[in-house]
Amino acid sequence: MMVETPIMMTRNYRTYAELITIPTFEERYEYLKLNSRVGKSTFGFDRYLNQMFYKCDEWKAARRKIILRDNGCDLGCKDFEIHGPFLIHHIREITADDIRERRPICFNQNNLITTKLQTHNAIHYGDKSLLVVAPIVRTRNDTCPWK
Repeated sequence: MMVETPIMMTRNYRTYAELITIPTFEERYEYLKLNSRVGKSTFGFDRYLNQMFYKCDEWKAARRKIILRDNGCDLGCKDFEIHGPFLIHHIREITADDIRERRPICFNQNNLITTKLQTHNAIHYGDKSLLVVAPIVRTRNDTCPWK
Protein backbone atom coordinates (compact mmCIF):
# COMPACT_ATOMS: atom_id res chain seq x y z
CA MET A 1 0.00 0.00 0.00
CA MET A 2 1.43 3.36 -1.04
CA VAL A 3 1.55 6.07 1.63
CA GLU A 4 0.70 9.51 0.24
CA THR A 5 3.26 12.22 0.88
CA PRO A 6 2.16 15.88 1.24
CA ILE A 7 3.44 16.50 -2.33
CA MET A 8 1.40 13.58 -3.68
CA MET A 9 -1.74 14.85 -1.96
CA THR A 10 -1.36 18.22 -3.71
CA ARG A 11 -2.30 17.11 -7.21
CA ASN A 12 -0.82 20.17 -8.96
CA TYR A 13 2.71 19.17 -7.92
CA ARG A 14 2.84 15.65 -9.32
CA THR A 15 5.99 15.09 -11.39
CA TYR A 16 7.75 12.43 -13.42
CA ALA A 17 10.72 12.65 -11.02
CA GLU A 18 8.45 11.63 -8.15
CA LEU A 19 6.47 9.12 -10.24
CA ILE A 20 9.53 7.03 -11.10
CA THR A 21 10.30 6.56 -7.40
CA ILE A 22 7.02 4.64 -7.06
CA PRO A 23 7.84 0.95 -7.53
CA THR A 24 4.76 -0.71 -9.02
CA PHE A 25 2.56 -0.07 -12.04
CA GLU A 26 -0.62 -0.08 -9.93
CA GLU A 27 0.80 2.46 -7.47
CA ARG A 28 1.92 4.69 -10.36
CA TYR A 29 -1.61 4.52 -11.76
CA GLU A 30 -3.06 5.51 -8.36
CA TYR A 31 -0.64 8.44 -8.19
CA LEU A 32 -1.71 9.70 -11.64
CA LYS A 33 -5.46 9.01 -11.75
CA LEU A 34 -7.68 12.05 -12.22
CA ASN A 35 -11.25 10.73 -11.85
CA SER A 36 -12.70 12.88 -14.62
CA ARG A 37 -15.99 11.94 -16.17
CA VAL A 38 -16.64 10.48 -19.61
CA GLY A 39 -17.70 13.16 -22.07
CA LYS A 40 -16.23 16.03 -20.04
CA SER A 41 -15.05 18.65 -22.49
CA THR A 42 -11.33 19.32 -22.10
CA PHE A 43 -10.95 22.16 -24.57
CA GLY A 44 -14.56 22.87 -25.54
CA PHE A 45 -14.70 25.10 -28.63
CA ASP A 46 -10.90 25.36 -28.52
CA ARG A 47 -10.45 21.67 -29.37
CA TYR A 48 -8.79 22.71 -32.65
CA LEU A 49 -5.84 24.02 -30.57
CA ASN A 50 -5.33 20.60 -29.07
CA GLN A 51 -5.40 18.99 -32.52
CA MET A 52 -2.93 21.51 -33.99
CA PHE A 53 -0.63 21.19 -30.99
CA TYR A 54 -0.22 17.42 -31.30
CA LYS A 55 0.77 17.81 -34.98
CA CYS A 56 3.48 20.47 -34.46
CA ASP A 57 7.17 19.58 -34.84
CA GLU A 58 8.05 20.77 -31.33
CA TRP A 59 5.53 18.33 -29.80
CA LYS A 60 6.65 15.45 -32.05
CA ALA A 61 10.27 15.94 -30.94
CA ALA A 62 9.26 16.06 -27.25
CA ARG A 63 7.10 12.96 -27.72
CA ARG A 64 9.99 10.97 -29.26
CA LYS A 65 12.27 11.90 -26.34
CA ILE A 66 9.70 10.72 -23.79
CA ILE A 67 9.10 7.38 -25.53
CA LEU A 68 12.87 6.76 -25.64
CA ARG A 69 13.33 7.86 -22.01
CA ASP A 70 10.58 5.46 -20.89
CA ASN A 71 11.91 2.64 -23.13
CA GLY A 72 8.47 2.38 -24.75
CA CYS A 73 6.99 1.09 -21.49
CA ASP A 74 3.60 1.92 -19.98
CA LEU A 75 4.03 4.44 -17.13
CA GLY A 76 7.78 3.86 -17.50
CA CYS A 77 7.54 0.39 -15.87
CA LYS A 78 10.07 -1.96 -17.49
CA ASP A 79 7.81 -5.05 -17.53
CA PHE A 80 4.96 -3.20 -19.27
CA GLU A 81 6.20 -2.82 -22.85
CA ILE A 82 3.74 -1.15 -25.22
CA HIS A 83 3.08 -3.14 -28.39
CA GLY A 84 0.97 -0.64 -30.28
CA PRO A 85 0.37 3.10 -30.38
CA PHE A 86 2.07 5.26 -27.77
CA LEU A 87 0.26 8.09 -26.00
CA ILE A 88 2.06 10.72 -23.98
CA HIS A 89 0.17 11.78 -20.87
CA HIS A 90 0.58 15.25 -19.37
CA ILE A 91 0.90 14.60 -15.63
CA ARG A 92 -0.44 18.08 -14.91
CA GLU A 93 -3.20 18.65 -17.46
CA ILE A 94 -2.55 21.42 -19.94
CA THR A 95 -5.07 24.11 -20.87
CA ALA A 96 -5.95 25.91 -24.07
CA ASP A 97 -4.02 28.93 -22.74
CA ASP A 98 -0.95 26.74 -22.12
CA ILE A 99 -1.07 25.71 -25.79
CA ARG A 100 -1.82 29.20 -27.14
CA GLU A 101 1.10 30.69 -25.23
CA ARG A 102 3.37 27.67 -25.81
CA ARG A 103 4.07 27.49 -22.08
CA PRO A 104 6.95 25.22 -21.04
CA ILE A 105 4.56 22.91 -19.15
CA CYS A 106 3.38 21.57 -22.53
CA PHE A 107 6.84 20.16 -23.34
CA ASN A 108 8.43 19.76 -19.89
CA GLN A 109 9.84 16.23 -19.62
CA ASN A 110 9.04 16.24 -15.89
CA ASN A 111 5.35 16.59 -16.84
CA LEU A 112 5.19 13.78 -19.43
CA ILE A 113 4.91 9.99 -19.24
CA THR A 114 4.43 7.29 -21.88
CA THR A 115 1.16 5.33 -21.75
CA LYS A 116 -1.04 3.24 -23.96
CA LEU A 117 -4.67 4.10 -24.69
CA GLN A 118 -6.23 1.88 -22.00
CA THR A 119 -3.92 3.23 -19.30
CA HIS A 120 -4.47 6.81 -20.44
CA ASN A 121 -8.25 6.36 -20.26
CA ALA A 122 -7.98 4.68 -16.85
CA ILE A 123 -5.96 7.65 -15.57
CA HIS A 124 -8.49 10.20 -16.82
CA TYR A 125 -11.64 8.33 -15.77
CA GLY A 126 -10.33 6.64 -12.61
CA ASP A 127 -11.46 3.24 -13.96
CA LYS A 128 -8.93 0.63 -12.82
CA SER A 129 -10.77 -2.08 -14.80
CA LEU A 130 -9.36 -0.52 -17.99
CA LEU A 131 -5.80 -1.43 -16.96
CA VAL A 132 -4.07 -4.44 -18.43
CA VAL A 133 -2.13 -5.87 -15.52
CA ALA A 134 0.53 -8.56 -15.55
CA PRO A 135 -0.79 -12.12 -15.44
CA ILE A 136 -0.56 -14.05 -12.18
CA VAL A 137 2.50 -16.29 -12.15
CA ARG A 138 1.27 -19.80 -11.39
CA THR A 139 3.27 -22.48 -9.59
CA ARG A 140 2.78 -26.21 -9.42
CA ASN A 141 -0.22 -27.15 -7.20
CA ASP A 142 -0.92 -23.54 -6.17
CA THR A 143 -4.65 -24.02 -6.80
CA CYS A 144 -4.83 -27.39 -5.08
CA PRO A 145 -5.47 -26.80 -1.34
CA TRP A 146 -4.72 -30.40 -0.23
CA LYS A 147 -1.16 -30.61 -1.64
